[in-house]
Amino acid sequence: MSPKPPSVKSSLRRRNSILSSAPVTLAIDIGGTGLKAMLLDPKGRPLSERLRVPTPIPATPKAVLDALDGLQAQLPGFDRVSVGFPGVIKRGVTYIAVNLHPLWAHFHLQDAVEKRWKKPARVANDASVQGYGAVKGEGVEMIITLGTGMGFSLFTDGKLCPGLELGHHPWRKKTYEDYLGARGLKKYGKKHWNKLLQEAVAQTAATFNWDRLYIGGGNARKITFDLPPNVRIVSNEDGLLGGVALWRDSG
Repeated sequence: MSPKPPSVKSSLRRRNSILSSAPVTLAIDIGGTGLKAMLLDPKGRPLSERLRVPTPIPATPKAVLDALDGLQAQLPGFDRVSVGFPGVIKRGVTYIAVNLHPLWAHFHLQDAVEKRWKKPARVANDASVQGYGAVKGEGVEMIITLGTGMGFSLFTDGKLCPGLELGHHPWRKKTYEDYLGARGLKKYGKKHWNKLLQEAVAQTAATFNWDRLYIGGGNARKITFDLPPNVRIVSNEDGLLGGVALWRDSG
C-alpha cells in the first residue's frame, strides 16, 4: 500500500522548511524486512514524514536500489545522502549482508547511490547510524538492534569504534544473532527469547563495561523484563536521524 500523500499545506510548510535548511540529507535505512527514508535538516531534525516499503525478495543490490528509487522520488530537494546498511561496510563497499543476499559481497554501494541520484553519499553500518542518533557522547555507549538480525555498535565519548561485529560473535553454542535475531525469536518463543536477551545484556556489560546501552530495532518492543536504569529502548527513527552524523567531519 502506498504511503498516504501529505496535504497541500503540510507539503508547502515542509518545502519552505527544506529551502531554508540546506544542506538537506536524505537518510536511508536498509533493513532485512523494510526500507525507510526521511529528509533531515543540518541538525538531524526531520523535514519529512518517514516513508517505508518492504524489502524486496530476493534482496539483491539491484532490487533494493530500484525500491529505494521509489522512496527517493517522493522526497525531492535533498543535497546529500546517508545510508545505513545491515552488514559490514568499509570505504563505501559492502562486504557481507547475511540477511539480504550474497550479491552484496564487495558491492560498491556508495558509488552506486551517487551515480543513481547525482548527489554525494556516505554509507555506514545501520546500527552505527542508529547509535549516532541515540548516544549522548559521554563515556562508553553501546547499541544493539533487534530485527531480522542483530546489529551492534560501540561509541567512546561519542566517537564510533568502527569494524566491530557482535551479532556473529560466538555465544553459548551459536552466535548472538542466532539466539536474538528474528529466527531466534521464532524458534525459542518470546518468553525464552527475553531470558536469552537478559543474559546477553549482562554478558555485554561484563565484556565492554558500557556506561549506557541502547536497544533498538523492531523486536525491541517485545522486551518484557525490567531494564536497568542505564539501559533504554530507542526509537526506530534513530536509524534515520543519525544519518547527519556521517557528514559531521565535513560540516
